[in-house]
Formats: sequence, C-alpha cells, structure tokens
Amino acid sequence: MKIENEMKLEFLSKSQNESFARTVVAAFAAQLDPTIEELSEVKTAVSEAVTNAVIHGYEYGEGKIVIISRIYERCIEIEVIDNGKGIDDISLAMQPLYTSKPELERSGMGFTVMETFMDEVIVDSNAGIGTSIKMKKTFSIV
Repeated sequence: MKIENEMKLEFLSKSQNESFARTVVAAFAAQLDPTIEELSEVKTAVSEAVTNAVIHGYEYGEGKIVIISRIYERCIEIEVIDNGKGIDDISLAMQPLYTSKPELERSGMGFTVMETFMDEVIVDSNAGIGTSIKMKKTFSIV
C-alpha cells in the first residue's frame, strides 16, 4: 500500500499530554471522513496507548513519546513509541484485567480496549529499551 499522508508527533510523557495526543491524531484521521464513532474509537485507542507509556513505560521518570500516523486509502496506522522500561511478558500484559499497577487502581483493560476499537494491534517491546504499539483501522465508506 502506498502512503498517502504521514505525520509525526513527539512530546514528554506527562499525563496531561494524553488529551493533546488523541486530539492531534483525531484531527489527522479526520481527512479520511470517518464516522463520529470511528473517530471516537481511534481517540480512545490512542489514549490507552499513551497512558500505558506514561504509567508503565516511564514509571521512574519522564521521557519522550513519539506517535507516527500514516494514511493508506481508507486506513490509518498509528504507532505509539516509548523508550521506557519495556514489557517483560507481552502476552501476560495483553490479558484482560491484568495490571502491573494494582496499587494505582488500574483496570488492566488498556490493550483489550485497543484491540476492541482497532482492526489490528501489534506490540513490540524489549526490556530496558522500550515499546512500540502499532494499531490499524480501516474506515467505512459513507
């Protein structure tokens, strides 16, 4: 598939930047003329991925989060990247209700939400190096 458009966003891993990130990605996705529901799903998935990077990836201090979004025909691909601590066991982390932070009253549903709202979610992580979450969604033709 040929990339029709692409953007890159970089920001500090501060929780207040989560809403900024989801708004920017939604504005970029809007050029595909998604439904309100599709746009809301993308925003929620981005929020979950960014929140994971802030809470888990950089639990011991701030770092940078990078979002790269690409558009192919009716599809958007969103990659959320951190250089944080990484995930030791991806399959465990992706199980519904699993949380490594029960003391923070986390629900453990972040990856489940991403998988529910996006067509594809691929997680690549290395301990001590960081995590990349790549999500894809194809929008309906209205």
